Amino acid sequence: MTISILLADDQALLRQGFRMVLNAQEDLTVVGEAGDGAEAVRMTRLLRPDVVLMDVRMPGIDGIAATRRIVAEIPDSRVIILTTYGIDRYAFSGLNAGASGFLLKDVVPADLIAAIRTVARGDAVIAPSVTRRLLEAFAHRFPDGTDEENPVAVPDVLAPLTDREREVFVQMAAGLTNAEIAEQLSLSDATVKTHVGRILAKLVLRDRVQAVILAYENGLIKPGP
Repeated sequence: MTISILLADDQALLRQGFRMVLNAQEDLTVVGEAGDGAEAVRMTRLLRPDVVLMDVRMPGIDGIAATRRIVAEIPDSRVIILTTYGIDRYAFSGLNAGASGFLLKDVVPADLIAAIRTVARGDAVIAPSVTRRLLEAFAHRFPDGTDEENPVAVPDVLAPLTDREREVFVQMAAGLTNAEIAEQLSLSDATVKTHVGRILAKLVLRDRVQAVILAYENGLIKPGP
């Protein structure tokens, strides 16, 4: 099945480069381009692409506002924020607006292609550099089970989870894939998948993106400069 893509960026040269890279893949096709946020919303309504690659800073309506409109009006079209600015507040704003991913424009073509396929399947992606900062920002806030006499308080929002599920939540909310979580915690992929499903169900979350938002809104993640 071919994945249709809309490119939204105010720089025509960048759109051309992305188009060449993506159209070279048998399962990807660029169906349209937009030079600003308002046009991105209009083109999404018209073309109904599977994935929208959305720049943040564009004339008129910016990429965050455009993402919010697209998610509300055309929920079948999933958005990946693609920006030059690796700023945490942009990442959270984009994800909170409903984007399914956040990547930097220096992403290598293979990773961009993989991210598009991942998002088209209904999952979420976050740039590795942002993932590391998120993990560093709040991983230490959770109990590691090494100090039984002085345990770290578990945030109320995570009370429904078991100790192992909280460990998986830390990694998941930081944007790690199932395979990466499995490697970090020495678990099988199948076990991680089971934990993720239980976590989403217990916390009433749609996907990993909402896990990031939950962690942020409850003070488990602090925005960077």
